[in-house]
Amino acid sequence: MELSGAQRAALGVICDTFAPGDGLGLPSASELGAVDTVVRLLGRSPREADRKQLAMLLGWWDSRVTGVLLGAGPRRFSALSQQERERALLRLGDSRLGPVRAIFQALKQAALLSYNVTPGPTGTNPLWKEIGYPAPSGPLSTAPQPQLTPMRCAENTTLTCDVVIVGSGAGGGAAAAVLAEAGLDVIVLERGNYYDDRDFGAGELAALEQLYAPGASSSEGQITLVAGSCLGGGTVVNWSTSLPTPDSVRAEWAELGAAQFTQDEFGRALETVRSRLAVTDTRSPLSARDSVLERGAQALGWEVDSLPRNVTEACDAGIECGSCGYGCRVGAKQSVTKTWLADAAAAGARLIVDADARSIQVKSGRAESVSAITASGARIEVRARAVVVAAGAVQTPALLRRSGLSNENIGRHLRLHPAAAVFGVFDEELRGWEGALQGRICRRHADLDGDGYGVIYETGPVHPGMAIGFMNWRGADAHRRTLLDFANTTPIGIITRDRDSGTVTVDKSGEPLVNYRLSPYDAAHLHTGIEGAASILEGGGRTPHLLRASSRRGLRTGPPGFARRLRRRLPQRGLRARPLRDGRPAHHGLGPHGRLTPALRHQPRWRHVGSRQYRRRRRLLLPHRLGRQPDDLY
Repeated sequence: MELSGAQRAALGVICDTFAPGDGLGLPSASELGAVDTVVRLLGRSPREADRKQLAMLLGWWDSRVTGVLLGAGPRRFSALSQQERERALLRLGDSRLGPVRAIFQALKQAALLSYNVTPGPTGTNPLWKEIGYPAPSGPLSTAPQPQLTPMRCAENTTLTCDVVIVGSGAGGGAAAAVLAEAGLDVIVLERGNYYDDRDFGAGELAALEQLYAPGASSSEGQITLVAGSCLGGGTVVNWSTSLPTPDSVRAEWAELGAAQFTQDEFGRALETVRSRLAVTDTRSPLSARDSVLERGAQALGWEVDSLPRNVTEACDAGIECGSCGYGCRVGAKQSVTKTWLADAAAAGARLIVDADARSIQVKSGRAESVSAITASGARIEVRARAVVVAAGAVQTPALLRRSGLSNENIGRHLRLHPAAAVFGVFDEELRGWEGALQGRICRRHADLDGDGYGVIYETGPVHPGMAIGFMNWRGADAHRRTLLDFANTTPIGIITRDRDSGTVTVDKSGEPLVNYRLSPYDAAHLHTGIEGAASILEGGGRTPHLLRASSRRGLRTGPPGFARRLRRRLPQRGLRARPLRDGRPAHHGLGPHGRLTPALRHQPRWRHVGSRQYRRRRRLLLPHRLGRQPDDLY
């Protein structure tokens, strides 16, 4: 991605506003080299429209007109003081307009993520030293040779086979093994590249560039999407949690017409997968993070279970395990590359990397071939008797749409299980980036309304870059203090089973566009989860002296009774929870499914705009009336 001198200067002053350093040991973003990282990461976006929009934004950013729009008067952004620039950015984040808030979220995420993961001129970011976070350790000297030898196409190529599979993750990998072992000629197309044990350990920045899809978010900027993009897909970077499909969900699917999910055949298939992935619940020891979750939940009388994980005895469930979301250096996590793809290759399947599938050719209702392109522009044509598309919830519908398929259900019913986190800051060091990826789960609120929808509580390893997606920003000084508490901070994650869905469409270039807004129904569940997470932290045996929730304005409080104060303050932050009363949800002025009740909707206070009482109540209730939720929450 190429920027002009003026555009680069504008990006530099934006990054320095978010991360100005402290004038002592911590450098500013531009001094660290984080601006180059921003350019590299944003340049990975496959959407040309995104790159053009960023260039246009940076082109007019430092103008006097923009100063007026930012509320700073007819002054250039670069001429403002640090405090004035911060206030200007926060006005964007607090705007009532979704697209404006999306700009703030994109700039914040890009600047702070890049600052936290950039090694800097010395190879070690000074921030890491300040918080006790280790520099990248590099690959293990004992790492074995790569197990697989995938193909690359340097020039235009045409291939034939029985079955071509698009995507090499959990679905595509298993399909490839089963079909190849049945004697079929199988080709697997993967748009990413192949990385194995000795490629891991280079740190967050290298992992983000090599193993993950380019950063993306929903079109409203409310939800950040994370996906693996390498041979093995998400199984290479996931957190090893291996839960079987719940019986209640199987029954729900069967009621929708897919009766096979409640039959023995599907049960046997789950057992086959469990066995091949070495799933076990005997290698989930307590980390410092999970011990807070377990003690806090048990103090509340809530049941906590061990999480089964797909790891071998080589997993240390400690320092190594905490970094496994960036690739397992010791080869203990049984990803698809270690299992199903290895089986497929042994049975003769051909694995092709750097192959971005762009379209499927369909004639007379039958898929006949797949066209792909490499990063260098070489074209690959794979002719086959059958095509399996297993490219994930976002890329699969995009590929089908690019191919001209018109079934109205393509791209509909997208669910993302949105997540948030509440962080507790303790007096002792917890080093949340270490320990088993995930070892405990609490399902206390997994079924809030009796229909199978709600939230679960888990923890996960927190690294300086990864944590940014769950952290708000209300000014550089406050954010820096948050980071300096990092080693003493542990999160309780809230994961929502979303009932209401979004869609995937494609832009003019065929790249996916995710349209998803958390519905009031699902938002109410997530807000209940925030209260629950705060209560867990409060009951964790070591009372935190500070609570931080990932809301737009942030919540800062401490003992005694900080969870109770959080409950009172949620409405002031645009948040509404659904605590249970006698086993039933309390809607706090919301009707069924999170809608405003008719009585509330038609009361005169909604019409008397000049009323002080109206203005006060409008601040509390309008976010729900408009279906708007604080962007940093998700």
